[in-house]
Amino acid sequence: MRISDVLAALGPEFGSISHSKLRFLEEQGLIHPVRTPAGYRQYSPADVERLRFVLTEQRDSYLPLKVIKERLAAMDAGEPAPGPSPRLAGGTAVVDDGARRVWTAESVAEATGADPAFVADLLQAGLLRSGPGGRLDAGAPDVVRLAAQLAEHGIEPRHLRTLRASADRQVDLVDQLVAPRRHQQTASAQAQAATLAAEVGELLARLHATWLRRGVESLP
Repeated sequence: MRISDVLAALGPEFGSISHSKLRFLEEQGLIHPVRTPAGYRQYSPADVERLRFVLTEQRDSYLPLKVIKERLAAMDAGEPAPGPSPRLAGGTAVVDDGARRVWTAESVAEATGADPAFVADLLQAGLLRSGPGGRLDAGAPDVVRLAAQLAEHGIEPRHLRTLRASADRQVDLVDQLVAPRRHQQTASAQAQAATLAAEVGELLARLHATWLRRGVESLP
């Protein structure tokens, strides 16, 4: 399989997969495609499954590449993989749509079953942000669903502004961390920046969730 074939096979499950990401994972020793006499990379079905494992562990278990590499080495040696077995993501129609389709306020309302007026309130509160042509990002349906569930408990969009502002500050922190790599004009550096940003972002999200959970548990 060529790189384009691999991207086509994994794209529906992992919308952020790219040429540079594959090259970076190869540089880190996580995959080992063979080279043709002309120097082109060729991937086997086993390579694709190995990639699926790596990407699933990153997405679902938030594991850093070092730990994933150790798990792969253990499995290569015939040992049981430490920790829970990876979940092979089959995806859902909404997830696949989110990776590929263009979301607007109207299409998000339709996909989630939310009142268009509620989606408009989320936009006005800054919880959803529209780009050129009124386009929303791939996470918009999740934001609408979660905000709708919170609204059932009396938490309105205006109450969530500080939460969004806090998330924006964390994004700025991650941006400062990866900026030196991102500014390097090489595919490898760009892929490293994307991977590091994803890992640190997930760690920040888990830290925030831990504090929130502990705080709620301590309520009288």
